[in-house]
Amino acid sequence: MANMRFGTSSLLLYALVSLLLAGVLVCGYFYFLRPVTTVILVRHAEKNIEPDNPNPDLSPEGRARAQELVHILGGTGVTAIYATQYGRTQQTVQPLAERLSLPVNRIDSRNTPELVRQIKSNHAGGVVFVAGHNNTVPAIIAELGGGTYPTIPETEYDNMFVVTLYGFRKASTVKLKYGSAASAQGNQQMMGK
Repeated sequence: MANMRFGTSSLLLYALVSLLLAGVLVCGYFYFLRPVTTVILVRHAEKNIEPDNPNPDLSPEGRARAQELVHILGGTGVTAIYATQYGRTQQTVQPLAERLSLPVNRIDSRNTPELVRQIKSNHAGGVVFVAGHNNTVPAIIAELGGGTYPTIPETEYDNMFVVTLYGFRKASTVKLKYGSAASAQGNQQMMGK
């Protein structure tokens, strides 16, 4: 009878230790090994000033800035590209998309939650590049958990935000500048997003 109790106790102890070890491994995976996702965000590059056109193309300065993105991001491991439905965001990402042979995922500028859902569910562990607008880029950063940023001033086109999404840790955001400061034409622009 004593041997039976000892055998049952040993089996129970073994099962408890096994469950504890499995729990530690699962928690460790989610805390330490879950893939880190990087999201790089920019406002579209400089656009033509056309007061009566809600969807203007990029200006020559904007096209040059879009080419600068190829130089800066071409070797960073970008795995997915998103841009809103407007021509200026599509044109901002197009040179990089062509260089990397990646499709441009079109998103509705008013549907930030859907964009964030797609990034988190479809691109975990990847590097995602997003072109938005002066008001949507801060909203996307906030929705990703990367903090609160004000609307980007109308005259600024050289901001780049890098949001890093960790497993269970708080996201972190780094704000950078790239290319040249906004052009004289862009500095005089006080219209639209």
